This record gives sequence, structure tokens and C-alpha cells, in this order.
Amino acid sequence: MKENNNKTFCPPIFVFSGGKGLSATNVVRSVLIQFPEYKCPMKVIPDINSNERIIENVERVKEKKGVIVHTMVDPDMRKQLIQTCEEYGVPNFDIVGGLSDYLSEALDTEPISKPGLYRISNLEYFRRVEAIEYTMKHDDGLNAHRIGKADIILTGVSRTGKTPLSIYLGMFGWKVANIPLVLGHKPPEELFSADPDRIFGLTTTTNYLIAQRTNRVRELGLSADDDYVNPRKVRMELDYAKNIFEKGGFYTIKITHRPIETTANEITAVLSERFSRENMRLST
Repeated sequence: MKENNNKTFCPPIFVFSGGKGLSATNVVRSVLIQFPEYKCPMKVIPDINSNERIIENVERVKEKKGVIVHTMVDPDMRKQLIQTCEEYGVPNFDIVGGLSDYLSEALDTEPISKPGLYRISNLEYFRRVEAIEYTMKHDDGLNAHRIGKADIILTGVSRTGKTPLSIYLGMFGWKVANIPLVLGHKPPEELFSADPDRIFGLTTTTNYLIAQRTNRVRELGLSADDDYVNPRKVRMELDYAKNIFEKGGFYTIKITHRPIETTANEITAVLSERFSRENMRLST
């Protein structure tokens, strides 16, 4: 070891993986954090899927006087890597092999040996977080100029459930934007330039909408605005929204007394009919 700027350096650690190395990287970092005074460089070598890549990269590690940490779920690749490390005299640490072999024997079954499953499961989590963040930033007409990047666009008059439905869909990884329709105001042009197959108009009955608005006003402790709950004005708003839906060719859903889950399921079912599995989400 040598001293440099009061920090002790150690040989480089190379993470070998048949996938992208996410799980091994997390393990190595969790160990390194226990040695804060030692600065150990770490390099990920992903997609180790052939003997040629094994030999090429083990030689590289030997030149750097490094060590190898690996998560080779393919037993043949794991055996070849360990054998090559022994031949080149390169220290190696197998994170998954021992446990995998034990479970295989204990359960009397072979592992599926598919690299990247840990990464895929984590990508799903991060996709949901990203979707919720996008949805919150595009709620109630915010950032309308970017709604073309949404997986789903909801539109309708006030109190037709756009926001709660948006958030619910966002929790399942859908990037959702919602655009309010206000009588006497033109909707943003982006509503008509976005893909109409991704736009859903929410509507309901006059009485149901008045009841929802009345409850909302009461919850907030505000005085009711006559136009906001006036039956004639509410009917005009719904008719205005209907004209917008027809103009844009938007799929219309009547949300009266419907649970959010039911409406969300209808939306995703429509998308599955209109798009292939690979194209249902713009973000994938």
C-alpha cells in the first residue's frame, strides 16, 4: 500500500458480471464503506458471456494488479472464470456461486441462470419513481408544452378525477399528464398535437359533478361559487368538454360512481389494444 494525500490506496477491484453488475457493485460498495480510510478504485466489467471476454479481461486485471469480484449466474461461465483466474494468479471472490449451488442442491432444482434479473427488478422500481415524478410535474396543466412525452394524457373539466387517476397510474410506472378544460379558455395546442391514441377524456353527469364540487368546497371551508355549482353552467362545461373530445378524437370515459382502479384498467386495456407491448410506454 502507498500513501497519497493522507489516504491509503488499495489494488483496483474489478466487478465481473454476466449482466450489468448492479448487484455485485452494491455488495462491493457496502463492504468498502466499512473501510473509509482506504480509497479502492472499482471498475465494472459487464456482459461477460464468452471465454474470450473472460480471458481478455482477466489478463487486463492481472496487468493492473487488481482483484475480481464476480456474480456469474451462468455456472459454466462461473467455472471458466474461476479457472482462468487461478491460471493467471488473479484473486477472485465469488458472490453468488456458493449460495446458488447450495440452493440448487437443497431445492433439487437448477437455477434459471439468467443474468440481469436483479437489475431488471430495480429498473422497474426506478421507472415507477420516475413516472410519479413526471406525473406530479405535469399535473393540472403544468408544463403543457411537454405533454407529448407522456404515456397517457387525461383531460376534462374540474373535479372529474384527473389528478387522483394520474397519480394512481403513475404508481404503476405510467408517465401521465393531465390537462384541465375551462369553459371560455382554449386548451393548449399541445393537446391536439400529441398522439390522440394516448389521450383520454373524462366526463360525468351534471348532478354527479355538482355533488363532487359541493363536497370539495365544503372540505376547503370556502363559500360556493355560483357558476362552479350552477347546473346550467356545469352542463355547459360538460358540453364544452365533449366538443373538445370529439374534435381531438379522444377516447371518452364516464367516471360517474366508478372506482379509480376500474377507470385505470380500462385505459391500460385500450392502450394494449392500440399499441404493441414494446410501444405501450413512450419511456421504455
